[in-house]
Amino acid sequence: MAFSMRLPFVDVVCDDSLVNTYVNGKRLGYEFQIRLSNYRGHFLSCIEEFVVAVDGNEVNSDDITFCLNEKEFTLRQLPSLISEFWNLIEPATIKVFAPGGLTEGDHHIDVKLMLRIPYMAVPGSKKEHDYAKLDSCGSKTLSVRD
Repeated sequence: MAFSMRLPFVDVVCDDSLVNTYVNGKRLGYEFQIRLSNYRGHFLSCIEEFVVAVDGNEVNSDDITFCLNEKEFTLRQLPSLISEFWNLIEPATIKVFAPGGLTEGDHHIDVKLMLRIPYMAVPGSKKEHDYAKLDSCGSKTLSVRD
């Protein structure tokens, strides 16, 4: 049986944070900010699952950059980031490489963010290293800003 907790303290997807990104005058993607919905921060290595979908279309994980503490990481790097701490009050910026960016108007963003809670074993589990999961998922419709 899977065990996860949900602590909906804040909206995960931050208001008014969706913008197209430009490099040398060309629109090469978009970005938005997310926050942890928890009572404490987490190390990035505790991210078990991270998936982004925009307007119902899942974004390729290789096109996502996770930005925190003035650094940028690929999703493949997250499991090894044992010393990168995500403070509770700090938003992370999610950058998506998508040539052409997003069209003007509203876009629905879904974020699946599941965190491993390394100090909380699953109650009654016989498996070694079976830790509870924290559901910090969220979704919101935002208007893109240029």
